[in-house]
Amino acid sequence: MTSDISNFSDLGLSEPILQAIKAIGYEQPSPIQAAAIPALLAGEDILGTAQTGTGKTAAFALPLLSRLDPKQTKPQILVLAPTRELAIQVAEAFQSYAQGLKGFHVLPIYGGQEMSGQLRQLRRGVQVVVGTPGRVMDHINRGSLDLSELKSLVLDEADEMLRMGFIDDVEWILERIPEQRQTALFSATMPAPIRKVANRYMRDPREIKIVSNTSTGDNIEQVYWMVSGTNKLDALTRILEVESFDGMIIFVRTKTATVELAEKLEARGYSTSALNGDMNQALRERTVERLKSGKLDIVIATDVAARGLDVDRVSHVLNYDIPYDSEAYVHRIGRTGRAGRSGKAILFVAPRERRLLHVIEKATRQPILPMELPTGEAVTAHRIDNFKAQIDKVFAEQVDLTFYHELLASYSHANDLYPEDIAAALAYLVQKERPLQVKFAPLKPAKEHQRAERTERTGKGKKFQNDDDMQRYRIAVGRTHKVKPGDIVGALANEAGIASRHIGHIKLFDDFSTVDLPKTLAKETLRQLKTLRVRNQVLDIRMDEGPGGESFAPRRKNDKKFDRKPKKAGKAAAKK
Repeated sequence: MTSDISNFSDLGLSEPILQAIKAIGYEQPSPIQAAAIPALLAGEDILGTAQTGTGKTAAFALPLLSRLDPKQTKPQILVLAPTRELAIQVAEAFQSYAQGLKGFHVLPIYGGQEMSGQLRQLRRGVQVVVGTPGRVMDHINRGSLDLSELKSLVLDEADEMLRMGFIDDVEWILERIPEQRQTALFSATMPAPIRKVANRYMRDPREIKIVSNTSTGDNIEQVYWMVSGTNKLDALTRILEVESFDGMIIFVRTKTATVELAEKLEARGYSTSALNGDMNQALRERTVERLKSGKLDIVIATDVAARGLDVDRVSHVLNYDIPYDSEAYVHRIGRTGRAGRSGKAILFVAPRERRLLHVIEKATRQPILPMELPTGEAVTAHRIDNFKAQIDKVFAEQVDLTFYHELLASYSHANDLYPEDIAAALAYLVQKERPLQVKFAPLKPAKEHQRAERTERTGKGKKFQNDDDMQRYRIAVGRTHKVKPGDIVGALANEAGIASRHIGHIKLFDDFSTVDLPKTLAKETLRQLKTLRVRNQVLDIRMDEGPGGESFAPRRKNDKKFDRKPKKAGKAAAKK
């Protein structure tokens, strides 16, 4: 069904959205996009099973934006996401796709962010709200989020919301929004509780299942560089200086970027060419043939242009722009390590793209190790080796140097100079446009990012503040609620915005737990933690007073802030 769809223009999207797609540089819809977009444009509910990183944000954002009324300032689209990072990412995607819609506003809402700013923007009017379940519940209870005009609901990464204990919160929200709405649910897996939610709250959903090929070869070394301390072009140049590569493909996201980067590398002396969908077939074939024959060393390509590219001499793939699609990553790095040879794949990751890195690792089930940029000393050593190799080549080829010996002897005698001094001057003249000695600014920021990243990813070497800087708190959730330390860390980090490195020791008891948090925690954050939920339990956080202190009292019967009984849409707001 979807194999015949090769262009976004075939999907029925509105003209402003197609123009945005063209400006962004997307070339061809992914399988989930080709399947989901027509169904959502037709107003159907969909139940999509697809791995994170298969392009599903565009799969729901593009069609829903095509049906949006920019003149209506009440929320028409609500997206629920399990984490603040994903909420921000999805909101940014909506903003990018809606660049041609006048008066369009999207608002990400999540814990750890000032409530006053969110309230102000909601009063101003937004068409799309992207939020974590806890903060969406807060706004519904306040009456600040009016969903009476809601047309579409998206549940993104539903299985992740289930894992983090948010599924009851999701159902609470579903009970309080208009029944006449379109619903799209996306999940990497479809466990029974997710299927139950779909059966209860969706109307005859169309099921879409995308099976991703996410296996990578063991013969491909995979590393990443956290973009920091220098710009990407300078970093790329350093890598090209010291990496012993035969042929290389550098992947970027857009057609425009292929041309721009190719021109910049050509100016730096590299044999480079662009490869994109705008090139005619004959030119593309000629470019590939030049790469095969060794007349070209580097190709800058988009995913579509490099599809099916099979050149044995490609020893390296460099992802200048990280792909949004984990399957695209697999296809990219599969261009190296051909015919049983070993290959190397390098990935550039901006700090705000860390989540995409984790997605790729999770999908491929392989770690991608951090790398450090070559230092000035390393580049200098490599240039000196190349310079010596050029000299060695002259002697190896037994070139007749008689004329040059006589010339230098004459010059040495006339100017009373040693031959070594003359040789040094000649070496300087040969290399002054590309000095052998290279000095770069220290890359401390990059190393610090990598060290923090390793700590965050492995948990090794994690250090918390001194005990004097921490305060022990008690929270009303424990073993009887089937809570795990990871649930508590996840809720504090994703809903309250407390960095994991600032969360200290956690100890579980039957009916409560204790957690060490910084003494400098803001009062607003503590107020928010009071109503934060873990495993469907309100944390009701308070300072720990030790064994003799006050224990947690059960919730009062008249505490109805999070009454879970179903209410009709708008009823909570009306009571406010």
